[in-house]
Amino acid sequence: MVAKLPEEEHPKAAFGWAARDQSGVLSPFKFSRRATGEKDVSFKVLYCGMCHSDLHMVKNEWANSIYPLVPGHEIVGVVTEVGSKVEKFKVGDKVGVGCLVGSCHSCDNCTNNLENYCPQLILTYGAKYYDGTITYGGYSDTMVADEHFIVRIPDNMPLDATAPLLCAGITVYSPLKYYGLDKPGTHVGVVGLGGLGHMAVKFAKAMGAKVTVISTSPNKKQQAIECLGADSFLVSHDQDQMKVAMGTMDGIIDTVSAMHPFVPLLGLLKSHGKLILVGAPEKPLELPAFSLLMGRKMVGGSCIGGMKETQEMIDFAAKHSIKSDIEVIPLEYVNTAMERMLKADVRYRFVIDIGNTVNSSH
Repeated sequence: MVAKLPEEEHPKAAFGWAARDQSGVLSPFKFSRRATGEKDVSFKVLYCGMCHSDLHMVKNEWANSIYPLVPGHEIVGVVTEVGSKVEKFKVGDKVGVGCLVGSCHSCDNCTNNLENYCPQLILTYGAKYYDGTITYGGYSDTMVADEHFIVRIPDNMPLDATAPLLCAGITVYSPLKYYGLDKPGTHVGVVGLGGLGHMAVKFAKAMGAKVTVISTSPNKKQQAIECLGADSFLVSHDQDQMKVAMGTMDGIIDTVSAMHPFVPLLGLLKSHGKLILVGAPEKPLELPAFSLLMGRKMVGGSCIGGMKETQEMIDFAAKHSIKSDIEVIPLEYVNTAMERMLKADVRYRFVIDIGNTVNSSH
């Protein structure tokens, strides 16, 4: 059997930008999307957020990338076609797709609305779909997905600033809820003020928490307090500041993907406090047992959320007017944006304006 070219695999022509190898450089790419199946929703992509994981994937830093790779899992747009058995969506609806497009639907995780932990979950890009073809993400003009993995976007939400909620938003919303840090009056620390961190501040504040941002950059204090509404700010390498805050926090959401010391963070927690990791440093953590034993503290993790919770998060965001702080860019700017993202030179999320710039790039 002769392998088909990406543009011949499926009946619908599609266009995006893809990385071809570990250099991670993206360039125009013609491919194809499957026809709209009976349970599928097809939509025109209008915006796609750029997530830090896109950067790791285009360069194969997690050693699991399949090329050509079209990144993007913060995808929003307008429905153009629905399958005959689709019940929840119609043409013209505003919708989104996040990090997943498939799961087994029968394991314990799936039956408990935790498709994100399904052993057979299918990621939105760089994964094998049920039909054996490779999934392509949202740096592209069209998208098709099973209706189960489609999120409805309420009318009062701006599409561009909503896109990052589909990964960054749910990544911080889920642990705040699961670990009980969503109760009014809870004191929550947020480590790192990037794409994830700024969303964690907004969600925790909307849940009624007192929020302290913990950062290595003193110059972020004004943004944290005046722009994002944090209650206080700690410079993590300022020992005096850290000492004063010892034992004051119920939980900490740690969004940082670079290596950093965890023991000082555990010191900030009250007894029974929880340090929750949502960033993924490449090397193993160093955790002296005593810093957990003294105060019955816990280190946990969390990875995105299931579909039911993702919809709940979007609806919560709509109710509380939570959106991402974004810089909108044209599709042809993606390589520069990747370089800037590597240097954390964005406040706080790049969003690609696919709808208005895709035609000019091919």
